[in-house]
Amino acid sequence: MNQIKKLLIIGFVWPEPNSSAAGGRMMQLISIFKENGFEITFVSAALDSDFMVDLSEFGVTKKSIELNSASFDDFITELNPNVVLFDRFMIEEQFGWRVTENCPNAIRILDTEDLHCLRTARQKAFKENRNFEIVDLFSEEVAKREIASILRCDLSLIISEFEMNILQDVFRINKDLLFYLPFLVDKMSENDLLKLPSFEDRKNFVFIGNFLHEPNWNTVQYLKEAIWPSIKKDFPEAVLEVYGAYPSQKVLQLHQPKNGFFIMGRAEDANEVVKNARVVLAPIRFGAGLKGKLLEAMQCGTPSVTTSIGSEAMHANLPWNGFIQDDASEFAKKAIELYQNEDLWKQAQKNGIAIINECYQKDKYSDELVSFVNSLLMDSKSHRLHNFMGNLLQHHAYKSTMYMSKWIEAKNK
Repeated sequence: MNQIKKLLIIGFVWPEPNSSAAGGRMMQLISIFKENGFEITFVSAALDSDFMVDLSEFGVTKKSIELNSASFDDFITELNPNVVLFDRFMIEEQFGWRVTENCPNAIRILDTEDLHCLRTARQKAFKENRNFEIVDLFSEEVAKREIASILRCDLSLIISEFEMNILQDVFRINKDLLFYLPFLVDKMSENDLLKLPSFEDRKNFVFIGNFLHEPNWNTVQYLKEAIWPSIKKDFPEAVLEVYGAYPSQKVLQLHQPKNGFFIMGRAEDANEVVKNARVVLAPIRFGAGLKGKLLEAMQCGTPSVTTSIGSEAMHANLPWNGFIQDDASEFAKKAIELYQNEDLWKQAQKNGIAIINECYQKDKYSDELVSFVNSLLMDSKSHRLHNFMGNLLQHHAYKSTMYMSKWIEAKNK
């Protein structure tokens, strides 16, 4: 009889798939491992939220843990997982040494979500009113921490091919430590479009995004100040509905119904909102990873207008499901054209299906991921022997992080 494999996921937050792409990504990972026979326990030091998913419905055990507490050592020793997955590098920093100390044979996997150092460096360059350059990454403290975390782990899940290239070509990370895993969705056909609202049955522009994520807030500001005035000038009847979880007061203050600019707050069902809109607007100016909102738009048959940052690594060499435009005035023109031209709109829909089927098929990646993890379970020793830099960082970080954590723990007593 095959022994049941245990997966421990240490979450930065509890998954909220209806609030963010990160939450959806985590549920995809849970699904992959669950379908392949893993017994999953999900723990987090975060507070419960009203919008977190009920993990028990997915056969996942939920447990709250404490930061800087030896109680985690007792817990993980008793659980004795075969695989531990860290949700973002900050979690690996906090708990990685405890995993190593108490379950040294457990495979350590890091889900980066996106490269935080890339997002941070781009944001800094944007605020300094200059173009981002790859060399900017080297001056980021976040880069040093994040790359060290990647090296300490047996495998890191990377969501973007652009980020895969940065890690291998710029930071010289061994490809055996990296696994490209984009968002994963079901295959679609053009017949599926017939089940969705038609061009005539849809109305309004829409933007959707979690407002705890700085690039989303910046995008809405940019829409309001630079793009929407141009759209309203040439298309007075236009309406934009802005949805997103956790809107702050500064977001709510942008609500201006007289100008057709509506701040709608959290969407009860993001899928319904997007599939009943005619065009998604996402003029994203900095960020990293893949944009869940744009993949969701394709699934909903909703064409989009975005920027080169927004579309980065999302569509291979295939035509976009709408337009990619970085100039504000041209962005506005393309948005109106896509909204009003039915033939153009329908072709954009078809482009979205082609992208989904080429770039985001679950079967294309999930089996390979599980196979890779199983091979690590069979021979982690050989894998780790070839990662000397990781072992070096593991040794030194283990000591420094351990003593810092133990100092905080003692202080808290």
